[in-house]
Amino acid sequence: MVLLVAVLILRALLLPSLPGFDGIEWSNLVYIHNNPPLISSDFEIRQDKFLVVPQIVWGLNNQKIAFARSCLTARMLNRTLLMPSLSASLFYKEIDLLQPISFDKVFQFEKFNALCNGFVRLGHYSDVLNKTQVLEMQKGSGRRWTVERDLSQLQEHSRGSFDDYEVIRIVGKNPFLWHDHWPVKDYAKVFECLDLIDDIAKDADKVVSRIRTVGREVIDNNESVELENSITSARSSFQPLPYVAVHMRIEIDWMIHCKKLEQRLNTNQICSSKKEIMERVRNIIGLKTPVVVYLAVADKLLNSTSIPEDWEEGFLTFDKKKLGVDGIYNKYPYLIQSAIDYEVCLRADIFVGNSFSTFSSLIVLERTQKMIRMNVTSICGTEVRWPSYAYNIPGESNGPMRWITNMSESSLKAISYGTNHISC
Repeated sequence: MVLLVAVLILRALLLPSLPGFDGIEWSNLVYIHNNPPLISSDFEIRQDKFLVVPQIVWGLNNQKIAFARSCLTARMLNRTLLMPSLSASLFYKEIDLLQPISFDKVFQFEKFNALCNGFVRLGHYSDVLNKTQVLEMQKGSGRRWTVERDLSQLQEHSRGSFDDYEVIRIVGKNPFLWHDHWPVKDYAKVFECLDLIDDIAKDADKVVSRIRTVGREVIDNNESVELENSITSARSSFQPLPYVAVHMRIEIDWMIHCKKLEQRLNTNQICSSKKEIMERVRNIIGLKTPVVVYLAVADKLLNSTSIPEDWEEGFLTFDKKKLGVDGIYNKYPYLIQSAIDYEVCLRADIFVGNSFSTFSSLIVLERTQKMIRMNVTSICGTEVRWPSYAYNIPGESNGPMRWITNMSESSLKAISYGTNHISC
């Protein structure tokens, strides 16, 4: 009992809530890696039957969805998914520019299998005994190829003479565009098993540390007595400075795409200008300044170099270049750069993104899952850690709309293609 009381007292002293944000409790931990998912199933994935999928393409998060969809397809067929090839570059139409990169050059292979044990499984090509007898399964396309026909095809190939083949190779379009037969919670299980390899994870740690350090230096140089009393003296010096991450989807390619999408869907809640994003972030209920803001944006696709400029006083805004970490990013291809930005946004105390962006959507999905794993009783409450917002949809006081993922959705469609139905 004495030990228990001592632990509780130490916990209260070492993990206080941070002031400076009314109604939202800042996380004072740099990052907590997810515990292994609680997958309890008698289902055992066969290790002598395999599935091969086409090279996975497009942006990072479309590739993550395609990978998860491949895993779940293999699970439906009760097969091990042979480790797929990802694409290091963003180009997906020019086949010669795809720059294939092996899955284990981005994510940890063994750890994935350990975390997803009993749910899905990855294998090496060296595990295959007979490399000559391969059954090719053509994925359908076009309007006549319905969800029902796709499901029927998978069920057919999971039994009888089709199932006798050691390897089934799927031939067809990118797995991201396959029909979806699985609920959000199944995708979330796969995403939870994805951990970046150590070198990339360490670089992500460096960027997060740099954000907090630079922010701390800027704030410490401010001689305001009020600031000194409200932030610095209220917490121990070892506690990291909280920060807001904003995924600014204002690149050239996105603005062309989102305008067309707005016309097709007859809405004006997809595209957002820099001015609108700044206004929405400024109007987050309870947010007090000064506050450090990291701007995640694909620099090479911008037609402006002034993204961190023109923000109101009290918003300490940094992009990669201003932060001095562009050297970390530049040594990697596009896929890895995006993976680092994803981690930086995922770990932020507050995240603000665009609900029609796959990048933003998967971050919110993981943050929602994190709250569920931490047994947060009311993820829609006003006092909640790791809140997320969508700046493209106006919320209270013309701030961004609160955003959580509906984990009970029967498919990933809303997350894959975007939605404005995101509120609690």
